[in-house]
Amino acid sequence: MITLKSPREIETMRESGELLADVHKQLRDFIKPGITSWDIEVFVRDYIESHGGIAAQIGFEGYEYATCISINDEICHGFPRKKPLKSGDLVKVDMCIDLKGGISDSCWAYVVGESTPEIDNLMAVTKKALYLGIEQAQVGNRIGDIGHAIQTYVEGENLAVVRDFIGHGVGPTIHEEPAVPHYGEAGKGLRLKEGMVITIEPMVNTGTWKMKMDPNGWTAYTLDGGLSCQYEHTIAITKEGPVLLTSQGEEGTY
Repeated sequence: MITLKSPREIETMRESGELLADVHKQLRDFIKPGITSWDIEVFVRDYIESHGGIAAQIGFEGYEYATCISINDEICHGFPRKKPLKSGDLVKVDMCIDLKGGISDSCWAYVVGESTPEIDNLMAVTKKALYLGIEQAQVGNRIGDIGHAIQTYVEGENLAVVRDFIGHGVGPTIHEEPAVPHYGEAGKGLRLKEGMVITIEPMVNTGTWKMKMDPNGWTAYTLDGGLSCQYEHTIAITKEGPVLLTSQGEEGTY
């Protein structure tokens, strides 16, 4: 079932999103060579809880951690671990926060230490794809308009969009209807309505879009060992246009 949020509910989700964005801003300086993804997990959980929030991923469908931290060829749902990060690692940190009942969800990508041209290009294309999708999140448009904008741009840059993991509705839990694929046909799919709150979260690979699963049942890897990147925002559909509830302030106005 798709729930339409009231302005008051959206404002509560925005407050949650502001806290989530603050966590990501803190990680810009925190992530460096030598720390571990477990250090990131502890930092994130402590920051959320010390600011009155709840790490909403803990316990969701049995997941045990406040974060999903996926490194290099890991597409998503990587477990925090105690192996030190090295310069050149591409790290994606995904988290959900419940603040006073408002849910927010956002993933951001970081390079540890020195980057490479390949990583820089992958990150730039993935981030632009996210905002191209957001531009289509308008009342009266269809879900397929979002996916089509993302897919055509990414594939035009000779990269690949993951099919197996997609965006979704948010609230009252962290995964709700509707499904929001990052591929598809323009003019097809569910029509967007005022009051919907969704995530758009393209996962983009340097090689094939196909994936393989870790025996842990959670972590997905690129099938060919290529790099994978992800950016994600939580977006409210309003009559004035899409509103980024997890904005970090650098992406402009949509």
